[in-house]
Formats: sequence, structure tokens, C-alpha cells
Amino acid sequence: MIHKVLPVGALQCNCSILGDEITHEAMVVDPGDDIEMILQELAAHALKVKQIVITHAHIDHVGGAMKLKRLTGAPILLNSKDSALLAMLDTQASWLGLEPPEKVVVDQDLEDGAQLRTGQISATIIHTPGHSEGSVCLYLEAQQKLIAGDTLFMGSIGRTDLPGGSYEKIQKSLHERVLVLPDDTEVIPGHGPITYLGVERESNPFLK
Repeated sequence: MIHKVLPVGALQCNCSILGDEITHEAMVVDPGDDIEMILQELAAHALKVKQIVITHAHIDHVGGAMKLKRLTGAPILLNSKDSALLAMLDTQASWLGLEPPEKVVVDQDLEDGAQLRTGQISATIIHTPGHSEGSVCLYLEAQQKLIAGDTLFMGSIGRTDLPGGSYEKIQKSLHERVLVLPDDTEVIPGHGPITYLGVERESNPFLK
């Protein structure tokens, strides 16, 4: 499997490109901005986007989704519990001093337990509310990878002081949905460096 992590946009959101080397089909997770760079990486591996997956509806993760959809024809997938947050993109842009993005039209609800398949790549959706009501992680069991959105970071966890955030819910999500996965699971957070679940279990002060 091809897996490229591209920090995009003003907040350097980690956008993941997951590509099947046999079928050349790809899934793009969190294309927040810099769509031209994402397209260049896709072209370099001759990949065709089949799904655009959004871990949660903050502007730095979803801001470029409609542009990528328009250029590739791929559907946008987002958990419906983030609909209210998605409707606030203009407000979110004002918080950061950014230009408001175009209205995002979601094609498919990312339900808890849903199985996404692109070529031979399979990912399970884990609903992890706390950073936002509709936050999800993608678990690729065969590759032992967790695309964690803004739920878990190296040495930290997602902030909970924004609309839809809850410290109690993110702790419940982390302990009941994330920390049950194997220690050697590679964690690709929404921002910052890649880590491993076992490392975070032992050293992350927010998980004690």
C-alpha cells in the first residue's frame, strides 16, 4: 500500500493519501488545503481518487474537499454528527483570519463501524467524539495504522474547548475505542509527528 502524509494548509493538517498499488485506486483523508500538492502526489503514483474521507468538520481538515471532489469526481464522506460544525465554516474561517471556503456537500455518512474499501485497502470507521461530536478515526488493521484525526497526538490529545467538544467524551473515546487497539499500531495524528499507540499509552500525560 502507498501511504503518503502531506502537511497542508496554514495549520499543517496531516492529509493522508492511501493508494492501492495494484488497482491504483486511492482514498484521500482530510484534504484541508493545498489541493495542487495533493494532485501532484496522486499523479506521481498514477492514483485515481475514489473516496474523500473527512475525520471531522474543522476547516483545516475539510477546507479543500470540494475542490478535490470537483477535480476528481470522488464522493465526500463525513460523520453526520458534525453537520452543525460543517455549517459553521464561515465562522471557523473568521477565527483563523482565512477566506471562507465554499459550502461542502457531503455524499455519505461515516457511521461507526462502517467498512471503507478502496481497491484492496480496507479501513474501519471508529466514532471517537470529544474533539467534535462527529470525530472519527480510520483503523487499517492489515497495515496496523490508525488515522486519528484530532483525537490523539504525540504527547497530547485533541482540544475540547471548541463547539461540539467535550473532555469527558474524548477521554471515553480514547480509553474505550482507541487504547483497546494493539500497542504496535502506528498513529497518524491530524497534526504533527507520527507515533505509536504503545508509546502514547506509556508516556502521554493525557492518557494517565
